[in-house]
Amino acid sequence: MKIAPIVDAIKARQQEGATLRYRLIHTGQHYDQNMSASFFEQLGIPDPDINLGAGGGTQAEQAAAIMMGYENVLRQERSDLCMVVGDVTSTMACSIVARKMLVDVAHVEAGIRSGDWTMPEEINRIVTDSLTSYFFTTSEFANRNLRKNGVAEDRIFFVGNTMIDSLLRNMDRFRKPEIWDRAGLEPGSYIVVTLHRPANVDEESKLKELLDVIIFSSRGLPLVFPVHPRTVKILQNMGIQAPNLYMIEPLGYLEFNYLVKHSKAVITDSGGITEETTVMHVPCITVRDNTERPETISIGTNELIGTDPRAIAPAMEKLFSGNWKKGDIPEKWDGKTAERIVDILVSKLSS
Repeated sequence: MKIAPIVDAIKARQQEGATLRYRLIHTGQHYDQNMSASFFEQLGIPDPDINLGAGGGTQAEQAAAIMMGYENVLRQERSDLCMVVGDVTSTMACSIVARKMLVDVAHVEAGIRSGDWTMPEEINRIVTDSLTSYFFTTSEFANRNLRKNGVAEDRIFFVGNTMIDSLLRNMDRFRKPEIWDRAGLEPGSYIVVTLHRPANVDEESKLKELLDVIIFSSRGLPLVFPVHPRTVKILQNMGIQAPNLYMIEPLGYLEFNYLVKHSKAVITDSGGITEETTVMHVPCITVRDNTERPETISIGTNELIGTDPRAIAPAMEKLFSGNWKKGDIPEKWDGKTAERIVDILVSKLSS
Protein backbone atom coordinates (compact mmCIF):
# COMPACT_ATOMS: atom_id res chain seq x y z
CA MET A 1 0.00 0.00 0.00
CA LYS A 2 2.85 2.37 0.82
CA ILE A 3 5.30 1.19 -1.84
CA ALA A 4 2.94 0.98 -4.85
CA PRO A 5 2.59 4.74 -5.49
CA ILE A 6 6.33 5.27 -5.03
CA VAL A 7 7.10 2.65 -7.69
CA ASP A 8 4.62 4.35 -10.03
CA ALA A 9 6.13 7.77 -9.38
CA ILE A 10 9.67 6.50 -10.08
CA LYS A 11 8.51 4.97 -13.37
CA ALA A 12 6.87 8.26 -14.35
CA ARG A 13 10.07 10.19 -13.67
CA GLN A 14 12.09 7.62 -15.63
CA GLN A 15 9.84 8.26 -18.64
CA GLU A 16 10.65 11.95 -18.26
CA GLY A 17 14.36 11.15 -18.48
CA ALA A 18 15.37 10.77 -14.84
CA THR A 19 18.22 8.29 -14.30
CA LEU A 20 16.87 7.10 -10.95
CA ARG A 21 16.76 3.29 -10.79
CA TYR A 22 15.27 1.02 -8.16
CA ARG A 23 14.97 -2.62 -7.19
CA LEU A 24 12.05 -3.90 -5.18
CA ILE A 25 12.93 -6.20 -2.30
CA HIS A 26 10.22 -8.22 -0.57
CA THR A 27 11.49 -9.56 2.75
CA GLY A 28 8.72 -12.16 2.99
CA GLN A 29 7.76 -10.99 6.48
CA HIS A 30 4.05 -10.91 5.57
CA TYR A 31 3.50 -14.26 3.91
CA ASP A 32 -0.27 -14.79 4.08
CA GLN A 33 -1.68 -14.87 0.51
CA ASN A 34 -4.41 -12.31 1.15
CA MET A 35 -2.15 -10.09 3.24
CA SER A 36 0.80 -9.94 0.88
CA ALA A 37 0.75 -11.56 -2.56
CA SER A 38 -2.73 -10.37 -3.51
CA PHE A 39 -1.75 -6.80 -2.63
CA PHE A 40 0.97 -6.93 -5.29
CA GLU A 41 -1.59 -8.06 -7.85
CA GLN A 42 -4.41 -5.70 -6.86
CA LEU A 43 -2.24 -2.60 -6.55
CA GLY A 44 -0.32 -3.28 -9.76
CA ILE A 45 3.05 -3.59 -8.03
CA PRO A 46 5.62 -5.35 -10.20
CA ASP A 47 6.99 -8.66 -9.02
CA PRO A 48 9.80 -8.13 -6.50
CA ASP A 49 13.29 -8.19 -7.93
CA ILE A 50 14.31 -10.11 -4.82
CA ASN A 51 12.32 -12.06 -2.23
CA LEU A 52 14.26 -12.83 0.95
CA GLY A 53 11.67 -15.41 2.08
CA ALA A 54 12.00 -14.45 5.72
CA GLY A 55 8.44 -15.26 6.81
CA GLY A 56 7.60 -17.16 9.98
CA GLY A 57 9.30 -17.52 13.33
CA THR A 58 9.62 -15.10 16.22
CA GLN A 59 10.35 -11.41 15.75
CA ALA A 60 14.03 -12.04 16.49
CA GLU A 61 14.17 -14.94 14.04
CA GLN A 62 12.49 -12.85 11.34
CA ALA A 63 14.78 -9.90 11.95
CA ALA A 64 17.85 -12.14 11.77
CA ALA A 65 16.70 -13.77 8.54
CA ILE A 66 15.92 -10.39 6.96
CA MET A 67 19.25 -8.92 8.03
CA MET A 68 21.27 -11.84 6.70
CA GLY A 69 19.34 -11.85 3.43
CA TYR A 70 19.57 -8.10 2.87
CA GLU A 71 23.25 -8.00 3.81
CA ASN A 72 23.91 -10.56 1.10
CA VAL A 73 21.95 -8.45 -1.41
CA LEU A 74 24.04 -5.35 -0.65
CA ARG A 75 27.26 -7.33 -0.81
CA GLN A 76 26.40 -8.44 -4.33
CA GLU A 77 25.25 -4.99 -5.48
CA ARG A 78 25.41 -2.00 -3.18
CA SER A 79 22.73 0.64 -3.65
CA ASP A 80 23.03 4.38 -3.05
CA LEU A 81 19.96 4.47 -0.86
CA CYS A 82 17.77 2.07 1.11
CA MET A 83 14.15 3.20 1.27
CA VAL A 84 11.99 1.61 3.97
CA VAL A 85 8.33 2.23 4.77
CA GLY A 86 6.22 2.03 7.90
CA ASP A 87 7.20 0.38 11.15
CA VAL A 88 7.38 -3.39 10.70
CA THR A 89 10.31 -5.66 11.56
CA SER A 90 11.53 -5.44 7.95
CA THR A 91 11.77 -1.65 8.24
CA MET A 92 14.08 -1.79 11.24
CA ALA A 93 16.14 -4.78 10.08
CA CYS A 94 16.94 -3.38 6.64
CA SER A 95 17.79 0.03 8.10
CA ILE A 96 20.34 -1.50 10.46
CA VAL A 97 22.01 -3.48 7.68
CA ALA A 98 22.07 -0.53 5.28
CA ARG A 99 23.72 1.89 7.69
CA LYS A 100 26.30 -0.69 8.79
CA MET A 101 27.20 -1.05 5.12
CA LEU A 102 27.38 2.75 4.70
CA VAL A 103 24.17 3.04 2.68
CA ASP A 104 21.91 6.02 3.50
CA VAL A 105 18.36 5.26 4.69
CA ALA A 106 15.17 7.06 3.66
CA HIS A 107 12.20 6.36 5.95
CA VAL A 108 8.71 6.84 4.56
CA GLU A 109 6.28 7.48 7.43
CA ALA A 110 9.05 8.67 9.72
CA GLY A 111 8.51 10.34 13.07
CA ILE A 112 5.25 8.76 14.16
CA ARG A 113 5.18 7.77 17.84
CA SER A 114 2.66 6.17 20.18
CA GLY A 115 4.78 6.53 23.32
CA ASP A 116 4.02 2.88 24.10
CA TRP A 117 7.20 0.84 24.33
CA THR A 118 5.24 -2.39 24.77
CA MET A 119 4.40 -2.19 21.05
CA PRO A 120 7.00 -3.88 18.81
CA GLU A 121 6.24 -1.26 16.17
CA GLU A 122 7.31 1.55 18.49
CA ILE A 123 10.72 -0.05 18.95
CA ASN A 124 10.99 -0.44 15.18
CA ARG A 125 10.14 3.25 14.65
CA ILE A 126 12.65 4.50 17.20
CA VAL A 127 15.50 2.33 15.94
CA THR A 128 14.78 3.13 12.29
CA ASP A 129 14.58 6.88 12.87
CA SER A 130 17.85 6.81 14.80
CA LEU A 131 19.50 5.56 11.59
CA THR A 132 17.59 7.55 8.97
CA SER A 133 19.12 10.14 6.64
CA TYR A 134 15.95 11.36 4.90
CA PHE A 135 12.73 11.59 6.93
CA PHE A 136 9.53 11.58 4.86
CA THR A 137 6.63 12.46 7.18
CA THR A 138 2.84 12.27 7.09
CA SER A 139 1.92 15.06 9.52
CA GLU A 140 3.09 17.99 11.60
CA PHE A 141 2.82 15.72 14.66
CA ALA A 142 5.55 13.53 13.18
CA ASN A 143 7.66 16.57 12.36
CA ARG A 144 7.50 17.72 15.98
CA ASN A 145 8.54 14.30 17.24
CA LEU A 146 11.62 14.37 15.04
CA ARG A 147 12.55 17.90 16.06
CA LYS A 148 12.30 16.89 19.72
CA ASN A 149 14.79 14.12 18.98
CA GLY A 150 17.22 16.62 17.49
CA VAL A 151 16.70 15.87 13.80
CA ALA A 152 17.84 18.80 11.67
CA GLU A 153 15.11 20.63 9.79
CA ASP A 154 16.78 20.09 6.41
CA ARG A 155 16.43 16.32 6.82
CA ILE A 156 12.67 16.41 7.48
CA PHE A 157 10.39 16.38 4.44
CA PHE A 158 6.66 16.80 5.11
CA VAL A 159 5.27 15.05 2.05
CA GLY A 160 1.96 13.46 3.08
CA ASN A 161 0.78 9.87 3.22
CA THR A 162 1.55 7.31 0.50
CA MET A 163 -1.10 4.95 1.86
CA ILE A 164 -3.66 7.61 0.98
CA ASP A 165 -2.13 7.83 -2.50
CA SER A 166 -3.01 4.16 -2.93
CA LEU A 167 -6.46 4.62 -1.45
CA LEU A 168 -7.43 7.52 -3.71
CA ARG A 169 -6.11 6.03 -6.92
CA ASN A 170 -7.87 2.70 -6.31
CA MET A 171 -11.17 3.88 -4.89
CA ASP A 172 -13.06 3.45 -8.15
CA ARG A 173 -11.68 -0.12 -8.36
CA PHE A 174 -13.01 -1.29 -4.98
CA ARG A 175 -15.07 -4.44 -5.42
CA LYS A 176 -17.67 -6.31 -3.40
CA PRO A 177 -16.33 -9.21 -1.38
CA GLU A 178 -18.20 -12.50 -1.38
CA ILE A 179 -19.59 -11.77 2.10
CA TRP A 180 -21.59 -8.82 0.72
CA ASP A 181 -24.26 -10.92 -0.97
CA ARG A 182 -24.01 -13.86 1.41
CA ALA A 183 -24.78 -11.67 4.43
CA GLY A 184 -27.20 -9.41 2.52
CA LEU A 185 -25.21 -6.30 3.39
CA GLU A 186 -26.44 -2.83 2.51
CA PRO A 187 -24.53 0.48 2.52
CA GLY A 188 -24.44 2.12 5.95
CA SER A 189 -26.10 -0.84 7.62
CA TYR A 190 -23.22 -2.96 8.94
CA ILE A 191 -20.05 -2.55 11.00
CA VAL A 192 -16.54 -3.74 10.13
CA VAL A 193 -14.44 -5.18 12.97
CA THR A 194 -10.67 -5.80 12.95
CA LEU A 195 -8.69 -6.84 16.03
CA HIS A 196 -5.14 -8.16 16.08
CA ARG A 197 -3.03 -6.42 18.73
CA PRO A 198 -1.73 -8.59 21.58
CA ALA A 199 -3.40 -6.39 24.22
CA ASN A 200 -6.79 -7.27 22.71
CA VAL A 201 -6.47 -10.79 21.35
CA ASP A 202 -3.81 -12.74 23.25
CA GLU A 203 -6.01 -13.39 26.28
CA GLU A 204 -9.10 -15.46 25.45
CA SER A 205 -11.13 -13.88 28.24
CA LYS A 206 -10.32 -10.34 27.08
CA LEU A 207 -11.10 -11.07 23.45
CA LYS A 208 -14.34 -12.82 24.40
CA GLU A 209 -15.44 -9.87 26.52
CA LEU A 210 -14.66 -7.42 23.71
CA LEU A 211 -16.63 -9.39 21.14
CA ASP A 212 -19.53 -9.98 23.54
CA VAL A 213 -19.86 -6.23 24.16
CA ILE A 214 -19.54 -5.40 20.46
CA ILE A 215 -22.26 -7.91 19.62
CA PHE A 216 -24.52 -6.69 22.43
CA SER A 217 -24.07 -3.02 21.43
CA SER A 218 -24.52 -3.53 17.68
CA ARG A 219 -28.34 -3.36 17.72
CA GLY A 220 -28.43 -6.41 15.49
CA LEU A 221 -26.48 -4.84 12.63
CA PRO A 222 -24.22 -7.29 10.77
CA LEU A 223 -20.67 -7.37 12.15
CA VAL A 224 -18.12 -8.34 9.51
CA PHE A 225 -14.87 -9.51 11.13
CA PRO A 226 -12.00 -10.39 8.75
CA VAL A 227 -9.85 -12.39 11.14
CA HIS A 228 -6.11 -11.70 11.28
CA PRO A 229 -3.96 -14.88 11.18
CA ARG A 230 -2.69 -14.28 14.72
CA THR A 231 -6.29 -14.15 16.01
CA VAL A 232 -7.59 -17.29 14.29
CA LYS A 233 -6.01 -19.76 16.69
CA ILE A 234 -7.44 -17.98 19.73
CA LEU A 235 -10.93 -17.73 18.26
CA GLN A 236 -10.94 -21.43 17.40
CA ASN A 237 -10.87 -22.24 21.11
CA MET A 238 -13.64 -19.81 22.10
CA GLY A 239 -16.69 -20.88 20.14
CA ILE A 240 -18.16 -17.36 19.93
CA GLN A 241 -21.26 -17.22 17.78
CA ALA A 242 -24.00 -14.69 17.08
CA PRO A 243 -26.57 -14.44 14.27
CA ASN A 244 -25.14 -11.09 13.13
CA LEU A 245 -21.40 -11.95 13.49
CA TYR A 246 -19.60 -12.95 10.30
CA MET A 247 -16.03 -14.05 10.91
CA ILE A 248 -14.30 -14.35 7.55
CA GLU A 249 -10.80 -14.85 6.17
CA PRO A 250 -8.58 -11.81 5.52
CA LEU A 251 -9.61 -9.87 2.43
CA GLY A 252 -7.66 -8.34 -0.42
CA TYR A 253 -7.08 -4.60 -0.46
CA LEU A 254 -9.87 -3.81 -2.93
CA GLU A 255 -12.45 -5.98 -1.15
CA PHE A 256 -11.62 -4.81 2.35
CA ASN A 257 -11.77 -1.13 1.49
CA TYR A 258 -15.07 -1.64 -0.34
CA LEU A 259 -16.43 -2.92 2.98
CA VAL A 260 -14.96 0.00 4.92
CA LYS A 261 -16.16 2.66 2.49
CA HIS A 262 -19.78 1.48 2.63
CA SER A 263 -19.94 0.61 6.34
CA LYS A 264 -21.71 2.48 9.10
CA ALA A 265 -18.52 2.39 11.16
CA VAL A 266 -15.31 0.50 11.83
CA ILE A 267 -14.18 -0.93 15.16
CA THR A 268 -10.44 -1.57 15.02
CA ASP A 269 -7.08 -1.59 16.77
CA SER A 270 -5.17 -0.90 13.54
CA GLY A 271 -3.35 2.36 12.95
CA GLY A 272 -3.50 2.35 9.16
CA ILE A 273 -7.24 1.75 9.03
CA THR A 274 -7.83 4.91 11.07
CA GLU A 275 -6.15 6.86 8.25
CA GLU A 276 -8.31 5.27 5.56
CA THR A 277 -11.55 5.81 7.50
CA THR A 278 -10.59 9.45 8.00
CA VAL A 279 -10.23 10.02 4.25
CA MET A 280 -13.45 8.10 3.50
CA HIS A 281 -15.32 9.96 6.28
CA VAL A 282 -16.29 6.70 8.01
CA PRO A 283 -16.68 6.76 11.83
CA CYS A 284 -13.86 4.81 13.47
CA ILE A 285 -13.77 3.41 17.01
CA THR A 286 -10.20 2.51 17.97
CA VAL A 287 -9.77 -0.03 20.77
CA ARG A 288 -6.34 1.11 21.95
CA ASP A 289 -4.91 3.14 24.82
CA ASN A 290 -2.71 5.25 22.54
CA THR A 291 -2.18 6.06 18.88
CA GLU A 292 0.76 7.04 16.70
CA ARG A 293 -1.66 8.84 14.36
CA PRO A 294 -3.21 11.61 16.49
CA GLU A 295 -4.22 13.58 13.39
CA THR A 296 -6.93 10.97 12.76
CA ILE A 297 -8.46 12.07 16.07
CA SER A 298 -7.82 15.82 16.09
CA ILE A 299 -8.76 16.20 12.41
CA GLY A 300 -10.35 12.95 11.22
CA THR A 301 -13.20 10.62 12.12
CA ASN A 302 -11.35 8.48 14.66
CA GLU A 303 -12.02 8.22 18.40
CA LEU A 304 -9.61 6.46 20.77
CA ILE A 305 -11.61 4.66 23.46
CA GLY A 306 -8.99 2.51 25.23
CA THR A 307 -8.92 -1.25 25.68
CA ASP A 308 -11.49 -1.54 28.45
CA PRO A 309 -14.49 -3.39 26.92
CA ARG A 310 -16.81 -1.19 29.00
CA ALA A 311 -15.90 1.78 26.78
CA ILE A 312 -17.43 0.19 23.69
CA ALA A 313 -21.11 0.57 24.63
CA PRO A 314 -20.95 4.39 25.13
CA ALA A 315 -19.05 4.78 21.84
CA MET A 316 -21.67 2.72 20.03
CA GLU A 317 -24.46 4.76 21.60
CA LYS A 318 -22.78 7.92 20.33
CA LEU A 319 -22.56 6.36 16.87
CA PHE A 320 -26.21 5.29 16.74
CA SER A 321 -27.43 8.63 18.11
CA GLY A 322 -25.96 10.37 15.07
CA ASN A 323 -23.55 12.46 17.13
CA TRP A 324 -20.30 11.15 15.64
CA LYS A 325 -18.00 13.89 14.34
CA LYS A 326 -17.79 14.45 10.58
CA GLY A 327 -14.03 14.95 10.46
CA ASP A 328 -11.76 16.46 7.83
CA ILE A 329 -8.74 15.30 5.81
CA PRO A 330 -5.23 16.14 7.09
CA GLU A 331 -2.92 18.40 5.11
CA LYS A 332 -1.18 16.86 2.07
CA TRP A 333 -3.25 13.66 2.19
CA ASP A 334 -4.11 14.47 -1.41
CA GLY A 335 -2.80 11.55 -3.46
CA LYS A 336 0.41 13.32 -4.53
CA THR A 337 2.77 12.18 -1.76
CA ALA A 338 4.79 9.72 -3.86
CA GLU A 339 5.44 12.40 -6.49
CA ARG A 340 6.85 14.69 -3.79
CA ILE A 341 9.06 11.90 -2.44
CA VAL A 342 10.49 11.04 -5.84
CA ASP A 343 11.11 14.71 -6.67
CA ILE A 344 13.18 14.96 -3.50
CA LEU A 345 15.05 11.71 -4.23
CA VAL A 346 15.94 12.83 -7.75
CA SER A 347 17.25 16.12 -6.36
CA LYS A 348 19.24 14.56 -3.51
CA LEU A 349 20.71 11.62 -5.38
CA SER A 350 21.77 13.70 -8.37
CA SER A 351 23.42 16.42 -6.30
